[in-house]
Parts: sequence; C-alpha cells; structure tokens
Amino acid sequence: MFPDPLPDTFNELNIIHQLRPIRDDIDYENAVAVVDQLAVLDRRTHDQDDYLETLSDLIGKYDQIHYTPQLDHLSPIQSLKYLLEQNELSPPQLGEILSEPISSVQKILSGTEELNKTHIRVLAQHFKVSPDLFL
Repeated sequence: MFPDPLPDTFNELNIIHQLRPIRDDIDYENAVAVVDQLAVLDRRTHDQDDYLETLSDLIGKYDQIHYTPQLDHLSPIQSLKYLLEQNELSPPQLGEILSEPISSVQKILSGTEELNKTHIRVLAQHFKVSPDLFL
C-alpha cells in the first residue's frame, strides 16, 4: 500500500498521501493506514512527526463530525455520565476531578444536586468540551 520504509520528509510523505480534508470513509481508512505506519516507527524525523500530527488532526476532525454522538440533546447529567463512561472514569475519580466527596458526586449523578459554576468550569476544562454542555 505505502512504501516501506516511509519517506523521511514532509513533502515526500505528502506526495504518497496528500494532506487534505477527509471527506469519506475511504479517505479515512487511507489516512488511518498512514498514521498506523508512522506511529509504530521506532524513530521518526521531525518532518514525520509534523506530518503525523497534522494527519492525526484531520482524522480527529472527521471522527468528531462522523463518529462522536451529538450531546446537545442530552441533559447535563446525561452528558456527564456519557463522558464518564467514554473516558472510563468512576464516581470516585469524578470526585477527585471535582474535589468533592463521593457523597456529593452521588447526589450530582442521581440528579438531586446540581452542578455549580466551579464544577462546570472544571468539567469543561477536563473533558475539553463547551461549558454549555453542563447548563
């Protein structure tokens, strides 16, 4: 599929797989194949690192649009539970993130206690999402 070994320079890598927006699943699969080859190299050049980072960003953008469920329709607590599940975090770990005892975390997750402004800010920063998700 791609030459082995992969080229050392950014321009040569761009010739074998041009950096451009990923528009469909075939583009996606090809991009992932290149990333897989670059990721397992014992040593990468700076150009290979730059190319890998750029291509990974393009893959991430495609993933976000096509594979990440939209959380807009979920309640703040449903969104939080979803993010905990996706990140394999337990209620005690959420307590550590929020600097809250497990009893408060359990109240938040059960819906008997609301997230406060500090919680929302910390969660948005931790999960790298908009604070609006928790409002």
